[in-house]
Amino acid sequence: MNTLEQFFKTEYISLLNQLSDNEVGLWGVLSPQGMIEHMTDAFGNAHGRIHLPQQTPEAVLPKMRAFALSDTPFKENTKNALMAEAPAPLRNHSITDAITELEKEIALFFEYYKQNSDAKKLNPFFGEFNYQEWLHLLHKHAMHHLKQFNLA
Repeated sequence: MNTLEQFFKTEYISLLNQLSDNEVGLWGVLSPQGMIEHMTDAFGNAHGRIHLPQQTPEAVLPKMRAFALSDTPFKENTKNALMAEAPAPLRNHSITDAITELEKEIALFFEYYKQNSDAKKLNPFFGEFNYQEWLHLLHKHAMHHLKQFNLA
């Protein structure tokens, strides 16, 4: 198991379990539960449960892809063109339920790529990614939100 797999399988959920509903992020509009549901959707996109249209013009894609696969973190308040200014309505009854949903989605991500090791799935901003590329991007994304809530 590589370090990024280990992070998602053994550390990530423990960090999220430290959050409470009433915490406010250092930036952005997402609540702790909203951020967790947002990350669930990111994992859903990574293994194909969610299909999103490409947002980035082909001419810019190589530059965007290079950023995604770099160690340069996302900036605070990075805008997501697929998200409205106001947070989406919460779909789970509690932050605990949202974490459970995320755990299931992470397991589905790992199972999908275990069964489809050569698969590539479209990220709407960065293009087609394979398993290792998705793992890197999801870790980068997770760290961005952990920092948002002072957990990293």
